[in-house]
Amino acid sequence: MAKQKIHKTNAVRLLDQQKIPYHLQEYEVNEDHLDGVTAAKEVGQPVEKVFKTLVAKSTKGQLYVFVIPVAKELDLKKAAKAVHEKKIEMLHVKDLLANTGYIRGGCSPIGMKKHYPTFVDEAVKQVEEVLVSAGKRGMQLCLTPDNLVTAAKAEIVDITVDI
Repeated sequence: MAKQKIHKTNAVRLLDQQKIPYHLQEYEVNEDHLDGVTAAKEVGQPVEKVFKTLVAKSTKGQLYVFVIPVAKELDLKKAAKAVHEKKIEMLHVKDLLANTGYIRGGCSPIGMKKHYPTFVDEAVKQVEEVLVSAGKRGMQLCLTPDNLVTAAKAEIVDITVDI
């Protein structure tokens, strides 16, 4: 039986180049449900292990990347404090592809067009394995929290609030 060819995204290529161990989990995408909680159910993982990637911008236009549990919400005040800005707001979805190279529902904190300051919520310390988008809808990267932080050149901070 022929081995199925995996579509390598920028995130996967970057991990391969850096020799960072990971594995992929793929699932069938439902365009009506692109949220992370649905992705967690589709790959059979607890929501605590699955993180989403959000992009925000400062009033000066500086972009920041935040990686948070799918069942939590980004606290914009905590996030602004973490990045030493007075105020930040979410990047509009229409600007996501042009700035990151990724689309909504497939935005990975690894392998963006350009590296932006990246912050992972401290909840990542509570799990042995974390799942983030591999840079394509329907594909999740599974790796250790330390490897995520290394690959994304991220800092761990408290940036969420429970939904």
